[in-house]
Amino acid sequence: MFVMELTYTAPIEAVEEEMDAHIAWLDGYYAAGVFLASGRKVPRDGGVILAGGVSRAEIEKIAAEDPFTVAGVCAYRITEFIATKTSADLSTVRENPAA
Repeated sequence: MFVMELTYTAPIEAVEEEMDAHIAWLDGYYAAGVFLASGRKVPRDGGVILAGGVSRAEIEKIAAEDPFTVAGVCAYRITEFIATKTSADLSTVRENPAA
């Protein structure tokens, strides 16, 4: 599983110009079952996406396709972790690490 942390690198006005395209990009990966949760950080200097079911290479490609990235208004920090415990709603993304 991955925590994708976005940090805005441009004024919020530039971010807002790309918001509709960013939301459409999010919707596509929710529909594909990759994105599990997302939202703005507080204070509003970026956002966070929880993702799963893909490789590190795939998640980096997905981040590079974000309209925010393409427009140069954000930078990503991607952290991979093994979700060994989850809520019942997220049980399908639980992972069992190799012994």
